[in-house]
Amino acid sequence: MSFNEFPSRLLENAVNEFASLPGVGRKTAFRLVMNLLKRDAEDVKRFGETITRLHDEVHYCKICNSISDTEICTICSDEKRDRSVICVVENIQDVMAIENTRQYKGLYHVLGGIISPIDGIGPSDLKIDNLEEKIITGSIREIIFALSTTMEGDTTNFYLYKKLGKYNIAITTLARGVAIGDELEYTDEITLGRAINNRNPYQQ
Repeated sequence: MSFNEFPSRLLENAVNEFASLPGVGRKTAFRLVMNLLKRDAEDVKRFGETITRLHDEVHYCKICNSISDTEICTICSDEKRDRSVICVVENIQDVMAIENTRQYKGLYHVLGGIISPIDGIGPSDLKIDNLEEKIITGSIREIIFALSTTMEGDTTNFYLYKKLGKYNIAITTLARGVAIGDELEYTDEITLGRAINNRNPYQQ
């Protein structure tokens, strides 16, 4: 069947919505929609309600900017975490990847992206100002740069170092067990865990 000719406008609209998601082509979108049509009405209703609740009720932690069910996430509210160390990451996927290693006991700061001029993302689009506020107002002794080892990640590291290097804190980065060009979320847990434990002072 041609994907330009749908027997139902509702079907076409649903396919278009799924295809608007990153990495989902029209054929995959069509298969997903057809799968939903085959499910029980209650299953489809629950699916829709879950997506609606995700959009309406999800929070961003007031402290670290990570996704949470509450205003302060479980990591930031955990009194056992080392509050003098902050690990700077790009997104929630990186938080999950590092937590899965069970090697890190500090807090996080989620930037919400990395500097990428080609994508129109500059420093003002990231959560950088409140990171500096944490250093000024808190008792931070170390900032860990845990961004992807890509050109964009290195550019962001350099910008952050220039902005934060004036403060009397240690600034470190993951050991290069994480290969150049790797996205952090796809690095295996053992390699990532070693990279955290063997982190090095950041060098320009």
